[in-house]
Amino acid sequence: MNLNPEESRSRLTNARVARLATITPSGEPHIVPVTFAIKESTLYIAVDHKPKTHRALQRIKNIKANPAVSVLADHYAEDWTTLWWTRADGTATITEDETPIDLLVAKYPQYQETRPHGPVIEVRIHHWTGWSYTYSSHTDSLGSPSSARAESTNS
Repeated sequence: MNLNPEESRSRLTNARVARLATITPSGEPHIVPVTFAIKESTLYIAVDHKPKTHRALQRIKNIKANPAVSVLADHYAEDWTTLWWTRADGTATITEDETPIDLLVAKYPQYQETRPHGPVIEVRIHHWTGWSYTYSSHTDSLGSPSSARAESTNS
């Protein structure tokens, strides 16, 4: 079942991890797992303290060359009736403004101990889409539909 934009946004907002897809300057796809927070129609990702080879991250270079990005979250289980995915497409910018980091600190306890210092990737979402084996606006703590009620919706 296609998820409507509101349900897609809700599932992405509540997801704990997502994948950021960018395009390299040479046109190759590049995808990395990210932690994030959403406020209204903007998604925020910070470069944090987790070990990295260097601070000149490929995702930052990619966004500077081509700001079109997608962010994907999903739920997989052996019970395929609980499968779903949601994607947000948007335009990214890089900012040194650390104000959005408060949203990440509120969502992730790890950031309360070691606050990220940026830079911040700011994604202005212009399209929400998603799919679920069954459609339900009620999800459990893992993001899986808590009921098997199926509805047809268009996004």
